[in-house]
Amino acid sequence: MRMRDNDRGAIGVLISILLGFGVLLGMGAIVIDVGFLFKERAELQNGADAGALAVAQTCATAPCLVNKSNYFANHNAKDGVSTVDVVCGYDKGGVLPSCPAPAGTMTDCPAKPAAGVTYVDVHTSTQTSGGDTLLPPMFARSLLGNGSYEGSRVAACARARWGPPKTATTMAMTISWCEWNQATANGTSFGPTPPATPPLSVHRVLKLHTTGGTTCPSGPAGSDGPGMFGWVDDTDADCSVLISGNTYSANTGASADKDCKTALADAFTSRTAVYFPIYTKVTGTGTGGTYTLAGFAGFVVTGYWLPGANQKDWLTNKNECKGSDKCVAGYFVQGLMPSTGTIGGPDLGVRIVQLIG
Repeated sequence: MRMRDNDRGAIGVLISILLGFGVLLGMGAIVIDVGFLFKERAELQNGADAGALAVAQTCATAPCLVNKSNYFANHNAKDGVSTVDVVCGYDKGGVLPSCPAPAGTMTDCPAKPAAGVTYVDVHTSTQTSGGDTLLPPMFARSLLGNGSYEGSRVAACARARWGPPKTATTMAMTISWCEWNQATANGTSFGPTPPATPPLSVHRVLKLHTTGGTTCPSGPAGSDGPGMFGWVDDTDADCSVLISGNTYSANTGASADKDCKTALADAFTSRTAVYFPIYTKVTGTGTGGTYTLAGFAGFVVTGYWLPGANQKDWLTNKNECKGSDKCVAGYFVQGLMPSTGTIGGPDLGVRIVQLIG
C-alpha cells in the first residue's frame, strides 16, 4: 500500500527530531564533561598554588617542609584528595630535588629561573576518593563509539619564590643602615621569633632623632637631616607606606602622628614584629628630605619614648632614652614578612613569598 504524503512528512520530522536529539545529546555530553574537566583543573591549580606558597613559606624561614604541599592540595579539592606528583626546585639547604625537564604541555611550570634563584614547583594531578587517577566521564560514554572511554587525567603546576624584598608595604618609620649594622653585628645577631623571650644581649635602643650627632663612621646614624625625625611620608591611615623605588620621602615633625602612635602601641602590646625600611643615605631637609633605600628589617618593639607617647621597656623594665632623644627600643628578628611586594633586595633578615606564573 502506498504511503500517503502526510505520513512521509511525519516520518521525516520524526527522523529529524531523533537526529537533532542525538546531536544535542552529544553536545550536552561534551559541554558537561569539558566543564567538569575545567572545574577539576581549577581545583588542582588552587591546590598547587596553595601548596607552593606553603612550602615556600617554610623555606623562607627554616628547612623546606615538602609535605606541606599535600595538605593544601587536598584541602582545595572538592573530594578532599589530589595527587601531588612532584615537589621540586632550589633551596640553599638542599632539601628540594632539581625539577625535571618540561613535558611540553600547557600544564608545565615556567622555565627554570637563573641559577641561584630560590623557588619551588608543585605539580598536582587528579585523584578520586576511590584512589583512581582518572576523572570519570559523566556523559561522554554515551557518544557513538565512545563506550570504552575511561576518563581523563588532569594536571596543574604552580611556582613560588622567596627572598628579601626590594619593594614592600611597611611601617612608616626608618633608621639608617649604619644603626642596623651595629645593632645586628653586620647582620649576624638577631633575636628569636616571638613569642620566645630574647636575651638582653640582642636588645637595642634605636634613636629616631638625636642631638648627639652621628655615632657611625660608615654612614648617617640615628640623626636625620634637618627637620627629619625618622618618619616616612605616610600615605595610608594605618602608619603604613609602600616603598616601591630606590628612594622614599621624609615626614617632618619630631612626634609620630596619631596613626603611627597607634601602630607603635599595637606592636608594643602584641609583641609581634613590625617591618620598616633601612636607609643608606639622607639628602635634603624637612618636606624635601629623601632617604635612599638599603633594604627592609624586622623589629620587635619593647618600649618607646616620643613626644606625647611613651611606654616603659617590657624587656628591661626601664627607660633607656635620654634627654631630647626620640627612641624606639627592641630587637631585630629574621623571618617572613607579611607583605606583598617584589623579590630582589639586599638581605637584611626578612623575606617575602611570591607566586610566579
